[in-house]
Amino acid sequence: MKAEDIKKILIAGAGTMGRSIGLSCVTSGYAIVLYDINDDIPAKARDIMNKKIDKMADFGMMPKDKAESFKNNITATTDLAAAGADADVVSESIPEDPDIKGDFFAELNKVCPARTIFTTNASSLVPSMFADKTGRPEKFLAWHFHPGFKLVDVMGHPGTSPETVETVQRFSELIGHSPIVLKQEKAGYVFNSLLNPWFLAALNLASRDIASPEDVDRSWKEITASPLGPFEMMDYVGLETVWRITDFWAKKRNDHQAKLSADLLKKYVDRGE
Repeated sequence: MKAEDIKKILIAGAGTMGRSIGLSCVTSGYAIVLYDINDDIPAKARDIMNKKIDKMADFGMMPKDKAESFKNNITATTDLAAAGADADVVSESIPEDPDIKGDFFAELNKVCPARTIFTTNASSLVPSMFADKTGRPEKFLAWHFHPGFKLVDVMGHPGTSPETVETVQRFSELIGHSPIVLKQEKAGYVFNSLLNPWFLAALNLASRDIASPEDVDRSWKEITASPLGPFEMMDYVGLETVWRITDFWAKKRNDHQAKLSADLLKKYVDRGE
């Protein structure tokens, strides 16, 4: 399948990331289906996206009639079979766990057409960890977005076909994004591979009670003249996402320092901060 043949995108996981990806697709003229296992999430996600589109029209970013057309191209459902029935591409943004993702794609493979390309928005995992479970490893890769930015990572695994990489790379451009195609698998892609050590150093300082998160941020910002410190950047990325990634690797590697960092993050997540 060529990028120009794509008509409908299934957004699996209708949280912040899913909505962001869906908005890029729908405002580029594509139909999207918002799917989530939680009953109230898809409809809420559609409402949030509709309001965002209305604001874009109010600010003159698109004509009013175009905004209505975009909103009419958003479907919300908790029925996986209905969601996958005629999807050309799946963008998955569900919890950062290879078993959960693998099991989800195995179910998705039963309901999607043979042509459907499967993609994961995983932040810290690589597609080969669960490619075999997809039932179509040649049509599976990582398609990783950065909220608020146009950069997108396209990363295949050893079994991904060149055609699939080319199609997703081209489709990224069609929705107004700038793709970086990785030559081989790398957890964290390019930007996150630079960002994660920064996060870990900050968490190390705070979790060992060497300095408070506020002072870590202040130290970084005053020296570098950056608008955000590492903990403020974690807030921007999403503390729960950072916690899930840190906790996963702490357990996988039996890493004591990573566990301390994950425990610190969990306190803030549990308090809703």
